[in-house]
Amino acid sequence: MEPTAFPVNRALSIIGGKWRPQVYCALESGPKRFSELEREIPEITRKVLTDQLRELEDLGMVKRTSYPGKVLHVEYALTGEALTLQPTMKSLCKWGEDNCEDT
Repeated sequence: MEPTAFPVNRALSIIGGKWRPQVYCALESGPKRFSELEREIPEITRKVLTDQLRELEDLGMVKRTSYPGKVLHVEYALTGEALTLQPTMKSLCKWGEDNCEDT
């Protein structure tokens, strides 16, 4: 069996990486504008945040909604599929908190 065929590998390809878990957590409370996401994840660069949002949108985990008007208003939100990951993400966060060594 190919490594990518294992369900856990598919899950990790969707939630893994340095920034994706933080994007998921930032969007957990509801839709946000790009600038709100930047404030919630201050260490991330604009380019990396843009790339992560596009990749998550391509994976069907984030929905981008544009609102027309004089000033373009764009919001990002977790899709229904991404919301099913939230219990798992919370468990991972709890595990990280419980198993973090103080340095």
